[in-house]
Amino acid sequence: MASASSSLFAKGGEPVCTVTSTSSSSSSTTCTATLSQKNRDSRLRADVDVSGFAVFQCQTSTGSTTAGQNQVQVYANQSNTPIPLGATTFTTSPAVLNAPATVSAQAAGCPTGSTVGNPTLTTTSISFRTDNGSIMSFPCTASNPNGLSGTVPLSC
Repeated sequence: MASASSSLFAKGGEPVCTVTSTSSSSSSTTCTATLSQKNRDSRLRADVDVSGFAVFQCQTSTGSTTAGQNQVQVYANQSNTPIPLGATTFTTSPAVLNAPATVSAQAAGCPTGSTVGNPTLTTTSISFRTDNGSIMSFPCTASNPNGLSGTVPLSC
């Protein structure tokens, strides 16, 4: 598959994403970008992938509660947004990242026999690209192992 460079975007129009925590275990990410010219391809779509990790609470048989020792990886929910014909500036549909409600005590890094739940999600990576079915742009990305939130400019 051929690739298109970041000249796809107008100067200063590279994607900027907004990461919003919708609950302690869920986040929503939308991205806005400005194309260098009006879209003339009815197949052009914007793809957004997000990922991160969740830390779970462990409740032991004695009733004490502690944070799990492991970061459980949570992989992306892809947002695939058609870019309207004639558009230059567009905003993607939300890419929603959800932590599972529970995982095994071993996966969470909890003592054996613990009840595991109450995940706290951290979004750490965003990848954005455009695709028309035959040409896919180079990805524009942002990542931070400590978490992404609010307004996040991407590097293309």
